Amino acid sequence: MNNRDLFLLGWSAVTAFSASAQKPKESLPPQSQIPNVVLIIADQWRGDALGCVGKEPVKTPNLDRLASAGIRFDNAVSCYPVSSPARAILMTGFYPIKNHVTGNCNSNNAPYKVELQQSARCWSDILAEEGFDLGYVGKWHLDSPYKPYVNTSNNKGSVAWNEFCPENRRHGFAFWEAYGTYDNHMRPMYWSNGDSRESFHYVDDWGPHYEATRAIEYLQKHANGSKPFALVVSMNPPHTGYDLVPDRYKEVYKNLDVESLIAGRPDIPPRGTKSGDIYRKCLPDYYACMTGVDENVGRIMDELKRLDIENNTIVIFSSDHGALMGDHEIEGKNIYYDTAMRVPLIIRWPSHLKPRVDKQTQISFGDIYPTLFSLMGLQNKIPSDVQTKDFGNLLLKDKVDKNIVQPYFRYQPDDLSKGLRGLRDSRYTFAVENKNGQPSQFYLFDRKNDPWEMNNLASSQTGRVRKYVAQLKAFLNSIADPFIIE
Repeated sequence: MNNRDLFLLGWSAVTAFSASAQKPKESLPPQSQIPNVVLIIADQWRGDALGCVGKEPVKTPNLDRLASAGIRFDNAVSCYPVSSPARAILMTGFYPIKNHVTGNCNSNNAPYKVELQQSARCWSDILAEEGFDLGYVGKWHLDSPYKPYVNTSNNKGSVAWNEFCPENRRHGFAFWEAYGTYDNHMRPMYWSNGDSRESFHYVDDWGPHYEATRAIEYLQKHANGSKPFALVVSMNPPHTGYDLVPDRYKEVYKNLDVESLIAGRPDIPPRGTKSGDIYRKCLPDYYACMTGVDENVGRIMDELKRLDIENNTIVIFSSDHGALMGDHEIEGKNIYYDTAMRVPLIIRWPSHLKPRVDKQTQISFGDIYPTLFSLMGLQNKIPSDVQTKDFGNLLLKDKVDKNIVQPYFRYQPDDLSKGLRGLRDSRYTFAVENKNGQPSQFYLFDRKNDPWEMNNLASSQTGRVRKYVAQLKAFLNSIADPFIIE
């Protein structure tokens, strides 16, 4: 048993499925049987924030409809809950040490070559080799800014964020209407096919509406083509700024009683504190963004039906991470708390997947890559060194697995031996912080008895901490992570 097996306690059932799935087939399925793919990513969407989940009063009728016809995972997570690292794990199937995206792609991290490598063999590269037509619409955020910085507003402060992705770095995506990262949702900017670095254009439309329109145009062009297609639609909302959303969506939540909604939540600071006031101010607009994204997801779903290709199209909806917005006195998301790590995940394929809700299987955002290939009958095209997990047969056999363990990462790009690493299993979240070359803090939360993760049990449950330390060390050793635990 190797170190990775030691880490994946309880993984035996799934690896049994995966082992059989990984056996090379004599040939690929006939072209007519290979499904199309539509992968829709929203940025910063908390796992509980779907109407069909029933925990938050957000209106998402189209995503509820998608979930009712597919598999809804209520325990899906992001292993590195921040934009660029999460997206790089998804694209490569590698964790950050191996894919080089150890932090967000910005000018602070550029000296450490934090960006998706041109040499990386992403899932999209493989599908392009297999004859798929590929399209990408929306946020990319996998290129490192370099001087002279592109002349956009988010490159004019102390940190530059946005960067052009040239054709030779697009990893097989032939259709391109995208940007690095840019948060003015009411007037977004894009690079199109054939544009140079300086020839981006602005659009006087709300980002998700424009992106759904371009996605629909793509579908209309490729629905009856000779090639299968894979389309990524990467919408920025509900990322900050939350208030940059059309008024008609804000109107839906104008009477939201935030105080009643958060009553009994000890993780939300009280009114009159900075973080508490931020949470109360942002929540209605956060929901408004979600309802707007939902409407545009519905437009894409309706077009798949109108074009009569929905039965042979795998539709996936997920997010790169969640958001705290002030809970635990944190406004961001790069943290081990459940509101940051847990994300929505819906997979619909009407001709193959039985609709259900899976409340137990802890699948990650990055696991979408090998799982998708397994569903498509392309198991033998999954590179042997992919580190994320294949749940394809688990889905097809209508099974769940409550014993999956997922890693948690937060790197310090200038010193990869520091930062935080952790594990998340079916009940506990465990993390270790290293600031000065040695562990400075252990964190252990019992999410069953302490769902808002207010009580750090590390000092009182030393035996459990020792077990997790051994498990984490074995896993980090298996992926050559230089993090120092002890």
